[in-house]
Amino acid sequence: MTVEGLNARVQHLTVCCNGGEADADAEGRVWSEIRDEAKRDAESEPALASYLYSTIISHSSLSRSLSFHLGNKLCSSTLLSTLLYDLFLNTFSSDPSLRAATVADLCAARVRDPACISFAHCLLNYKGFLAIQAHRVAHKLWLQDRKPIALSLQSRIADVFSVDIHPAARIGKGILLDHATGVVIGETAIVGNNVSMLHHVTLGGTGKTSGDRHPKIGDGVLIGAGATILGNVKIGEGAKIGAGSVVLGDVPPWTTAVGSPARLVGGKEQPKVHEDVPGESMDHTSFMSQWSDYII
Repeated sequence: MTVEGLNARVQHLTVCCNGGEADADAEGRVWSEIRDEAKRDAESEPALASYLYSTIISHSSLSRSLSFHLGNKLCSSTLLSTLLYDLFLNTFSSDPSLRAATVADLCAARVRDPACISFAHCLLNYKGFLAIQAHRVAHKLWLQDRKPIALSLQSRIADVFSVDIHPAARIGKGILLDHATGVVIGETAIVGNNVSMLHHVTLGGTGKTSGDRHPKIGDGVLIGAGATILGNVKIGEGAKIGAGSVVLGDVPPWTTAVGSPARLVGGKEQPKVHEDVPGESMDHTSFMSQWSDYII
């Protein structure tokens, strides 16, 4: 397939993920693309053929493939892969919104990250994507008052993927954890839709205070590498948090915050085109003319 043809297919699938088709249709189309990608990779790289067959090609649905893969990734000598497979599959199968979120997250990585060469690559190798999917199951279990198994999953996710998200935290869809290592999200944090954050981001508390004590991240927010956001603060829709910033207060919508402690660097009206939303454009540097001494 030509580069132009591949780009056209990705663009079409992205429209599906962004609401151009019913969730079930988008899931089916993305899964079909993943299987085609895996078959092409197996043909071009025979050393991976057995792995691709057992993890993707042999499965009848995205939920089954993802559940199998997560089970193998997160298992231990005492937490068996077969037990985890059943746990993941039963949870994904019973909740269409979880499956829709998985598809949206796949599309987020494929479109926003130029290093992501295929949907199958994301499904198999992106630990940020895998950590978020496992967290969604842990969160579902937490809401069902199955807290011991939810916390056990949190621990395994942290051990395997170096991403520590409390199972009570509420995460939207269309999420990209780019590189993901060292991401920490606290118990009462809320993350909206179409948010992107890089490695070593912390959404934490400020001390021993109990109750609602973690950040609330609006839709379309971009959070740079190493940023720390502390306390029950609100980061408005479309805001941008510069790399290495320490944010201790609210950030208005469509505003950039940079520095330690963070300062607000101007703002703008809501963009007229979808591609200009920070969480989707991944634009880390447009504010630099206003902040010439700051390097992202």
